[in-house]
Parts: sequence; structure tokens; C-alpha cells
Amino acid sequence: MSRSLVIILDFGSQYTQLIARRIREARVYCEILPCTTPTESLRARSPKAIVLSGGPASVFEPAAPTIDPAIFEMGIPILGICYGMQLFCHVLGGKVCPSARREYGPAKVEIEHGIGVFSPFARGELIEVWMSHGDVVVALPPGFIPLGRSPNTPIAACAHPERKIYGVQFHPEVAHTPRGGEILRAFLFDVAQINPDWTPGVFLREAIERVQKEVGEGHAICALSGGVDSAVAALLVARAIGDRLHCIFVDNGLLRKGEAQEIIRTFREEVSIDESGQRRLNLIHVDASKRFLEALVGVTEPEEKRKIIGQTFIRVFEEEAERLGTQGVRVTHLVQGTLYPDVIESRSFRGPSATIKSHHNVGGLPERMHLGLVEPLRELFKDEVREVGLALGLPKHLLHRHPFPGPGLAVRCLGEVTPERLEILREADAILMEEIHKSTSGGISLYDELWQAFAVLLPVRSVGVMGDARTYEWVCAIRAVHSSDGMTADWARLPYELLERVSSRIINEVRGINRVVYDISSKPPATIEWE
Repeated sequence: MSRSLVIILDFGSQYTQLIARRIREARVYCEILPCTTPTESLRARSPKAIVLSGGPASVFEPAAPTIDPAIFEMGIPILGICYGMQLFCHVLGGKVCPSARREYGPAKVEIEHGIGVFSPFARGELIEVWMSHGDVVVALPPGFIPLGRSPNTPIAACAHPERKIYGVQFHPEVAHTPRGGEILRAFLFDVAQINPDWTPGVFLREAIERVQKEVGEGHAICALSGGVDSAVAALLVARAIGDRLHCIFVDNGLLRKGEAQEIIRTFREEVSIDESGQRRLNLIHVDASKRFLEALVGVTEPEEKRKIIGQTFIRVFEEEAERLGTQGVRVTHLVQGTLYPDVIESRSFRGPSATIKSHHNVGGLPERMHLGLVEPLRELFKDEVREVGLALGLPKHLLHRHPFPGPGLAVRCLGEVTPERLEILREADAILMEEIHKSTSGGISLYDELWQAFAVLLPVRSVGVMGDARTYEWVCAIRAVHSSDGMTADWARLPYELLERVSSRIINEVRGINRVVYDISSKPPATIEWE
């Protein structure tokens, strides 16, 4: 099944993924490719339009990323954003100069011509935008006209209407440009005349057909953690190949209170792999908690914790796959819940990001086990995964579950991980979750408004007084953040009354904690998780 395609050429902007998310939200499929992608490769993909992202470089720098002028002869609509606009003006014969007054932050753009990407606006109208540039276009290439201006940027937008090439000096993709979505939709639907055909239903049909071809008559295994990505990937593949998918849930002893039982109940009793409601996932439960905890004895360094947990998981998973083989099951494929941001990172123009902390996944398994890799979600962002999960019939409480790290409570139990300290952390975390679920505003649960919330047990003891007696017990930290994708996050301003209840209950009900603190760090510079 063919679908409309928009290609975003990445020049290194921190907002490139956000451009893709906004286009996908408009129900148009898009992909991000490096700006070095050859024009012949772009033509072969038959895109309906191309977007040139922003970037940190200046067109004057010797090593500045550039573009093949032949792209502008492809005869398809092109939108340049920030550096993308400066670049095409520079390449097509305009003039770009360093600005006397650099522009970073909010600005107002006056509309000069309400056409093309500015068709939603009237001439003379002022729109709020987010600027981030040190260079400006001072002369347009032949055939181009200015569309808008700001006090510091005489040419804040431009166009060659006949060639359908448009540029904006600001960032329409960010929330700080309130009407930026209208600008992008005007480009997609008015300029490029694209049909909004990217829907969960279309994706599901294509993905199921693709999985059936990839797996053929073989069997597949999937590591099911209970998280959104692995759950949606598992159910989608099960919809394609039925009981030839074997889901392995490894209880590593590092889950939250009651979580292992909840995962087993949900996938054995609540989730169906077809519309009849009768067929359940083929779920294998492995209790390896003792094995994981023994491997972590004496370990306090965060990266070492993650590596030990990842290696132990691989060994347990391999053993279960081998056991299936002894039962006559011919396992040929491994299912992973890889998402589109992971794919982008691996081929970004900027190159892979520096390792802040390793991620626990089963990425090493295909090479070790000689299995074909099935990644049914590799085209999707997180919000799209949730939409697909809803279309598959997964319960909302699972789809909107807060992210939970692969190493589990091991990276929230700072210092040595012991059964006793894990039990203290579980009880404190359960109280926090209960109170956050109970807290509502306008009929909406606070849990649903937050990106993530959890308790952290610190390797710090403090002196306290309880019942006129001196105590010397652990400190618990509370973490709650708002985010759209986890790449950046701001600490949540939780109501004082809620913090008071949580603190009082934890100190009074959890033996071993006598002090509760609240983390008011944003990401960056802090990470969301403490380890």
C-alpha cells in the first residue's frame, strides 16, 4: 500500500524530531534523513515534499553542511526552516549575512503576503514565533518574494510561489510558535496538496502484512516487560502470526510492588490477540529474581549495575529460547520494540549522541542467537505507538503507564541493591503512586498529566525523632516531571498538600525512612532517572 511521504533533511537541529512529530500529527507520514542523502536517493523515494531542518551552523563556515542544488529541480514543494531557509537562499543566489542583532527567543512576525505557508493569516497580521539565529537573509534569490518580517529580521519568511519553495526564519514546530501547526499544515495541504493518509489503521495493515512475510512459517520470541513498546510490539506480531509468537516475561526482582503479578494477569486474562476476545498471548513467565539480586551483591556503580542486569537478562533469555528448541519449537526471529527515535539516532547527521548511560535492551541478541530481527514499531514515535496500541485493543492503563527503566528499581535504589532496601523503596513508591492517582484536577488524574513520577531511595541516612526516640534511617527522594518525549523535562510543581500527604505517609508507614525530599532539577542538566 503506497502512502504519501515527506522527507525531512536533517542539518543537525535539536528540533528535527519535533518537525517530524508535528507532520505525523497532521496524519502525514514523514522520515528524517541526513542532509548528505544523495539527490538520486531522494528521487527514488518519490516524496511529495521536502523539509530542510534548522541547524547550529552558519552558511559561512568552511565545514557547514550544504545541499545539492539539483534538489530544487525535483519539482516538488520545499520548506526551509531557519538554517534551511538561509541555506537555500545562499545556494540559489541570494545573500546571507551575520546579523547585527542576533535573535533568540520570542518575536513577532508581521505578515506581508498571506499566501502559501502563510495562507491562514491576513496581510498585516502579527504572529508570535520562536527565533534562534545569528545570520539573516539580506537579499533573496531571483524570483523569490518576502512573506514576513520582524523588527530584527527584515526577511523573516520568503517564497517562490511558482516553484513552491518556501522558507521561514523561525521555528514553526515548537510550542513557542503558537500557530506553527497552521503554518506546517498549510505547507502540507495547501502547497503540497498531500492526502493525510497516515493513520493507525493504515499502519497496522501494512505492519501485519510485513511481519507475516518476514517470519513466514517460523516462530518468534519477544521479551515482554509490560511496558508500552514491548506490549504493542508483541500484540501486533501476535495478530500477524498467532501462537507462533512466544513472549518471555523475565521477573528480575527489580519491579515495583505487585507489578509482576499485574503483568501476568493483564496479558493472560485481559489482552486478546484478536477481535474474538478469546485468544491470549503465548506468555512464558520466568522468575529469575534471585539470580539477578545475587549478581548485584556489592555493586554500587550505576553503569556496572546496568551492564550486569543486561548481561544476566541475555543469559536468562537465551536459556528460555534454547528450552523452546528442546520442545520442538523452531525459533527463527526475535521481536524488539525499537522506535523511530532510536533509528534516527543511529543515522543522524550529527552522529550518535554521547553515552550518558547505557540502555538495557536485548540489542545484542540477534547476533548471538542468529535470529532474524523483527521491529514492527521502528517507524513510530511514542505517541503513535500508544495510538496503535489503542487500535489493537490494549487497555488504557497499560498504554498510558509512566516510563519505567529496563534495570528497574536497581537504578532508583542508589548504592547497593539488597532485598531489604528494595522492599523499603517499593513501599514508598506505592504510596507515592497511590496519592498521585487519587489527586485530580478538573476530573483528570495527576498521574495522566505527568510524564513520570517515582520514588528514589538514597544511600544516605539522616537523624530523626520518632516517638521521642532518635532514629537514623534512609532518605527518600520524590521525582516528578513534565515532558513530551523524555528528551527534555521540567520538574513538576506538585501541590504542597500532596507532597505533605506523601511525606507523612512514607515516614509513618514505611519502616526504614525518616526523611523525604523533593527533586526540583530539570533535564538538562539533570537526567530524569537518578542513575
